[in-house]
Amino acid sequence: MANLSAVPAASSPAPDEFERVLASIEIPACPDVVMQVMAEVQKDEPDINRLAHIIASDVGMSAMTLKLANSALFNRGAAVSSVPHAVARLGTGNIQNIVVASSLRASMSGLPDALLEKFWDRAAVLAVAAGLVARRQYGISSDSAYTFALFHDAAVPVMMRRFKPYAALLEKAQSEGGNLCAIEQENFSCSHDVVGALLARNWGLPAVISQAIRFHHDPDVFGLPESALPREALPLIAVTHVAEFLTAEILEEADTDVGPVMYARALAYLGVTEADASELRDDLEQALRATGR
Repeated sequence: MANLSAVPAASSPAPDEFERVLASIEIPACPDVVMQVMAEVQKDEPDINRLAHIIASDVGMSAMTLKLANSALFNRGAAVSSVPHAVARLGTGNIQNIVVASSLRASMSGLPDALLEKFWDRAAVLAVAAGLVARRQYGISSDSAYTFALFHDAAVPVMMRRFKPYAALLEKAQSEGGNLCAIEQENFSCSHDVVGALLARNWGLPAVISQAIRFHHDPDVFGLPESALPREALPLIAVTHVAEFLTAEILEEADTDVGPVMYARALAYLGVTEADASELRDDLEQALRATGR
């Protein structure tokens, strides 16, 4: 079990209280395949063929790789139909994301496949949307935005597996609206942002991703000192807030995470006007329509 004190805290209960609650939450162990991929992508000259071989050996990873390579975020011409071509198009960082996401999903034993399919499909859609929003902003990496958006809610299945009432509460929040973190705190004395930060760190994701996950629901996130949250995390949070809010609006879903206040703050941080936001919405709607949404 990771030591929660290593994760910065702001506007939250004391670390010892979280430690007591999270002591009974099993953070899935990082499997060997993820560590192998992490080691390979961090080399000065990663072996793309080896990464493609790892991906091709798993049906789920192969499907995710091809789907992402042909998505609106990465499609730069003709569609690719082979794993090696998809790996070459995506690059090592995104291959790492696919391996982590696929392995995380596989580690969630005890949860219905249909539920996990729905969760990860929604996460993938949002990640592509965040990447598209980031691409429209100056100086924000679309790949980093994709990574953060893909994993920022990854602890939701962990919470669902640990707390039996969680699935029903999540479904109610999604159908009726409401702040998910507040509901989690009220019912379980912890929330998916804290659990998610521990999960991201234990699985070797970049430190800035873990820190951004920890604070992405903090109402004062754009005013936190750099000692708590590095500046490079803020653009990732902002573009994901914008993408999440607009995606929920386009798909006519209840917004349980962002809300109009945080959305407005994210737009202000990015310097995005209402006219620009309207254009972003049109772009996202077109991209979602292309996926059959």
